This record gives sequence, C-alpha cells and structure tokens, in this order.
Amino acid sequence: MNERIRELAEQATTYIRPTENSGEGWIFDKEKFAELIVGECVAVLIQHHPYTTDPEAYHYAISLIEEHFGVG
Repeated sequence: MNERIRELAEQATTYIRPTENSGEGWIFDKEKFAELIVGECVAVLIQHHPYTTDPEAYHYAISLIEEHFGVG
C-alpha cells in the first residue's frame, strides 16, 4: 500500500476510550477516508495542472470530481 494512503487511513481512524459498557477500540470512518482520497486527487490535479491550457475547463473538472463524490 502507498505510504500516503496509509497516512490517510490513519487520519480516518479514531481511538475510542473504554466506557462501562464497552472496551477501548479503534473506529475506521470509511466516509472520511473516501473524502480524504478524493481531496488528495483534487490536490494532485491542482498541483500539476498546466495553467497554460483552459482554466475554465480545469476548474470545471475539479467541481465535477467533487460533485460526483459529494465532497468539496
């Protein structure tokens, strides 16, 4: 697994302290993980975009990706 994906998975994981009714544990938030991956994809697009091309198409592509996945 890619190191960055590992880091995103850690960001989507939360430690839960023990209570009277349950033990301690870790909760993996799949929705947060998906949002982090989509955000990372958009960040890569932003970082590597050749700004000499059509900027409107570039911003439109980002909004399509975010809308498709319901993030942003």
